Amino acid sequence: MVGSTTLVKALPFLAASAIASVNYPTIPSDLTTPFQQRLAVYGANAVSVGWNTYEQLNKSCVAYGTSADSLTSSACSTTSSTYATSRTWSNYAVLTGLTPATTYYYKIVSGNSSVDHFLSPRTPGDKTAFSMDVVIDLGVYGKDGYTTSKRDTAPVVEPELNHTTIGALARTIDDYEIVIHPGDFAYADDWYLKFSNLLSGKEAYQAILEQFYDQLAPIAGRKLYMASPGNHEADCSEIPYLLELCPQGQKNFTDFMHRFENTMPKTFASSSSNTTAQSLATQARSLSNPPFWYSFEYGMAHIVMIDTETDFPDAPDGTDGSAKLDSGPFGTTNQQIDFLKADLASVDRSVTPWLIVAGHRPWYSTGTDNGCSACQTAFEDIFYKYGVDLGVFGHVHNSQRFAPVYNGTADPNGMNDPKAPMYIVAGGAGNIEGVDSPGTEPSYTEFAYGSDYSYATIRFVDEQNLQVDFYQSSTGTLLDSSTLYKSHTSQFVQQ
Repeated sequence: MVGSTTLVKALPFLAASAIASVNYPTIPSDLTTPFQQRLAVYGANAVSVGWNTYEQLNKSCVAYGTSADSLTSSACSTTSSTYATSRTWSNYAVLTGLTPATTYYYKIVSGNSSVDHFLSPRTPGDKTAFSMDVVIDLGVYGKDGYTTSKRDTAPVVEPELNHTTIGALARTIDDYEIVIHPGDFAYADDWYLKFSNLLSGKEAYQAILEQFYDQLAPIAGRKLYMASPGNHEADCSEIPYLLELCPQGQKNFTDFMHRFENTMPKTFASSSSNTTAQSLATQARSLSNPPFWYSFEYGMAHIVMIDTETDFPDAPDGTDGSAKLDSGPFGTTNQQIDFLKADLASVDRSVTPWLIVAGHRPWYSTGTDNGCSACQTAFEDIFYKYGVDLGVFGHVHNSQRFAPVYNGTADPNGMNDPKAPMYIVAGGAGNIEGVDSPGTEPSYTEFAYGSDYSYATIRFVDEQNLQVDFYQSSTGTLLDSSTLYKSHTSQFVQQ
């Protein structure tokens, strides 16, 4: 971390070279060319398509169909948004009326675009086995942590990315159906780590964002890719004395909201026949606030994405929070907590037996001072009460797995029908800050790895068995595998 005295002394010497050091991607001659494509589950029979362009669009449209040669349906929106200092506009369209678990082809309407494809979401309650990858704390790659090359057709990635997590996701593109990414995209706020950027923070920040989402597009434009916020989305610098170099238009999760606020879903209507569950799901939908907190259903899973940064007491990135980023709030008082209670209470285990909650900051972690105590106070009792099966987190830059645990005590049943949630940390995807050594390990630690970049795959085997695998990104080596058994005999869980 650069000290303030060092920074002040260095500024005069950097003035001549700073601006020239920023590596923006090349702007195409056709400004309607789509970049940074991203797909998401938007409903039980709907998928959102998001992308960025180098000019504002009056109408953003996508043609789609079940044959690459016959894109007979279309969807449009009139939203094309940007913010101060951004060179691009965010666009989206929502594809509806999709047949579940079916390959669809799509083409973003432009003078320069190509046909791509995706698998539509599985119907809530579909008990077919499927896999979901977990990628958290993922930054831009390339020489010195940066690159300027444009991506190739999905899922081909730049040669420099072949050894990275993005490369691993490309190599295994047919092995998973969906990706969740709860926080920390690009690490653009780490622009100051490249010394020559110190006088061009806003330009470097924007350039890194463009490079990263170009790199991610071969994956996010092919697979349903679900996002929620982390601390690196809060501001263009986490260093207090550099905050004044951060333009107002890049503070308070601005870029994150522009990319994802129109593409992440509100909570689904209940698939249960139980009228109480239906009412609770309706309440949760009214309280959900994508892209910060929301839920969706996919096959036998009910998946909730939460915001560990703002909108609960003593939230670290919130007003007067410990991170000093003064972000949010994005809802009314207790809205996120009320959402979570209503949403979890609505889950009918006869329809979606597996209940997964994903956020950025963990409260169980190896090492010292890595756990978020305010997060634990806000969320852990709710997780336990409603029988969350698996908590998924990142923030700490390695991979970890813990035995089912509640209030710091391992569940006596272990992995065989525990009442407490199982927790994992999947923050080792890789970024300019590197990986973290696991350090001290609590007694309930089952696995910890910080030697190289890594990621997790969650395999929904059947209604009672959930497999969690961790892989080394560069080699594909299986680092750890575990299976959680849950009987799921109760239709609704309240403990």
